[in-house]
Amino acid sequence: MGYARLTATIALPPVRGSLKADAPLAPLVWFKAGGAAQWLFEPKDADDLSDFLAMLDPAVPVMALGLGSNLIVRDGGVPGVVVRLGKPFAKVTALDATTLSCGGGASGILVSSTARDAGIAGLEFLRSIPGTVGGFVRMNGGAYGRETRDILVECEVVLRSGEQVTLLNRDLHYTYRHSNLTDGAIVVSATFRGEPGEPGAIQAEMDRIAAAREESQPLRSKTGGSTFKNPDGHKAWALVDEAGCRGLQLGGAQVSEKHTNFLLNTGEATSSDIEALGEEVRRRVKEKSGVELEWEIQRVGLVK
Repeated sequence: MGYARLTATIALPPVRGSLKADAPLAPLVWFKAGGAAQWLFEPKDADDLSDFLAMLDPAVPVMALGLGSNLIVRDGGVPGVVVRLGKPFAKVTALDATTLSCGGGASGILVSSTARDAGIAGLEFLRSIPGTVGGFVRMNGGAYGRETRDILVECEVVLRSGEQVTLLNRDLHYTYRHSNLTDGAIVVSATFRGEPGEPGAIQAEMDRIAAAREESQPLRSKTGGSTFKNPDGHKAWALVDEAGCRGLQLGGAQVSEKHTNFLLNTGEATSSDIEALGEEVRRRVKEKSGVELEWEIQRVGLVK
């Protein structure tokens, strides 16, 4: 087992949720590839997570997993504890005419739909992001001209130490697809604010976004969302296309012909295939245009 050499077997704290050893992660991520988590923890509530982390050996790494839409889990598996926020963290409720309270495990579709039903506009863009609130907050997730920093009021976070803290928007020091949340910190809830709107108009905007995404992105494939960040003054997909990478294959991995900033698992690709293809694309783009593409997809775990 790839992670065995990194983390010795230790006694784990008691939990009220679910804790599984050697848990396969491939079924939980969009690419449907990669190794297992040394431990997979689905806490019952924020206090369960907080207590567990407070008692867990500080040397053990901790990582949050949302919908796994923007993630490559390497074939050697993920050492330490992977935390997945399940149903207890997937609730969304309207607090007032413009504000929503959202669990860290709630999907973008649920958030935007709840906002629509409450007549709250400005959150429609979340309909198009295949992720959870925790991921949006950490990565400043965005699409169609809007970002998480445009709607976030505050978030509740459990730090690696187990401490529960409330952070305001300004505390996260947002930049493009980045916040200053520390490693091991897990967003358990967030408060989003929009503006008053008419449910019919909000639904029309959600439909427009969904149609645009369906037309331009390979949604029916085993993929991982946008692979590379857009460099200043450039579109990543255009740089990849200009470098002749449309349809490029390596093992079971392929650059999408529909949208060149997406990588695909065409069948039995390993995570090594997918990551190596991404690196080859980066090399060709650098050679062609001089631009160094940065990964937007997170790559975690150990090479097998």
